[in-house]
Amino acid sequence: MKIFGGLLLFVLTISSCVPAKRYNELLEKEKQCSEDLANYKSRSLSFEAEATTLLTKTEVLGREVEQLKSDTSSIGHKYRTLLAKYDKIAQINETLENNYDKLRLSGAKDVAKLHADLEARKIELQKREDELLALERELNAKGLLLAERETRVKELEKLIRDKDEAVQILKSKVSAALNSFKDKGLTVEERNGKIYVSLEARLLFASGSIEVETEGQRALVDLAKVLESEKDLEIIVEGHTDTDKMAGTKHPKNNWELSVLRSTSVIAIMLANSSIDPTQLMAAGRSEFIPVDVDDKAKNRRIEIIISPNLNELYELISD
Repeated sequence: MKIFGGLLLFVLTISSCVPAKRYNELLEKEKQCSEDLANYKSRSLSFEAEATTLLTKTEVLGREVEQLKSDTSSIGHKYRTLLAKYDKIAQINETLENNYDKLRLSGAKDVAKLHADLEARKIELQKREDELLALERELNAKGLLLAERETRVKELEKLIRDKDEAVQILKSKVSAALNSFKDKGLTVEERNGKIYVSLEARLLFASGSIEVETEGQRALVDLAKVLESEKDLEIIVEGHTDTDKMAGTKHPKNNWELSVLRSTSVIAIMLANSSIDPTQLMAAGRSEFIPVDVDDKAKNRRIEIIISPNLNELYELISD
């Protein structure tokens, strides 16, 4: 924002040398580019945070599933152990009851002792039954929680797979549409879940110009036709320059201005030749500060069109 403010002050200083209509157009473009760039930075940070949160949530859910599996196994073991003890006590109880019947006539003393033993066994048996029921309830609760966690993990994994597949399908469509330009300074790559369409300046612009050449216009129209039916995308057009300083007194005056005006020229062509929703597009100028090859200036003079999937659906799922 400080750089664009400086640019505005500089433009105001020399405004007497520029036709009023052209000056107003550049001023409006500079204002729009500043707003779009701020919006892009904000939304970029938001999407990166959302993607990081998504991965973290998936890892946490995975660990919870493993812990629930371990807990379920442990409770199941306790359940089987108590069940075995219960069966054994029940057998002893049955034996005592049989012996009690046989020894009722053996004497009051023996009967009293046998009765006391029988009551103690019944108390122990009831205690074991209560513990068994408690463990059974806990086991059922853990099982339900495990099923819920596994379902959410599967949903997240499916959405991630679907997004990745959609990106790959779109990349194939874009590559096919632009295949005739692949040896003319145009590349299509997929990085970190985004599609990068890079067009060297020699395909789009004459030196120092912001007007798109005929062949470059054809490439942009072909790309726009592929993207116009994709409503769930964010499309960022970034202008990049080399380190050579601008010469002359006319606009663009510097590499910042050149990179921004070139990106807006690209967007204007895409909108004029397709039904792309303008809210999906964002113009940005990066000047000379993100080179791809410090030894080859020609590669650094480029337009990069960054196509990103919308992560709102994934973010809503992990926020539930």
